[in-house]
Amino acid sequence: MYYLCTMGETTRQKRIQKQIQQDMAEIFQAEAKLAFKGMIISVTRVKVTSDLMDAKVYLSAFPMKDKEAFMEYINNEAPKFRGLLGQRIRHQMRRVPNLDYIFDDSLDYVDDIDKALKGKGSDPIKDSMK
Repeated sequence: MYYLCTMGETTRQKRIQKQIQQDMAEIFQAEAKLAFKGMIISVTRVKVTSDLMDAKVYLSAFPMKDKEAFMEYINNEAPKFRGLLGQRIRHQMRRVPNLDYIFDDSLDYVDDIDKALKGKGSDPIKDSMK
């Protein structure tokens, strides 16, 4: 899979990324809430290759109890999610991109920094010196 575009993203790529992000967020809210009650699942971003054949979907969930079980569920249900996406974008694209799901832990990172700044978490400077 080739995810880097040397000349930047085209307008079509950006439009497709935004559409996939919105549709996948709606799909996850409808489908995954049955498996993970009380969990908010969001699609933080989507990156599409220049040929529009592959896409990386970055997922975030709150509150996260078991990341491995969550990602296992997402990967096991991947064909179902791709089919539901295909039903939604069938008029915009000829082929539904292959979807690769990645857990986005940037919100956890931001939360750790926020706690450290407030003095409630561990000190990142002292931890890096060890």
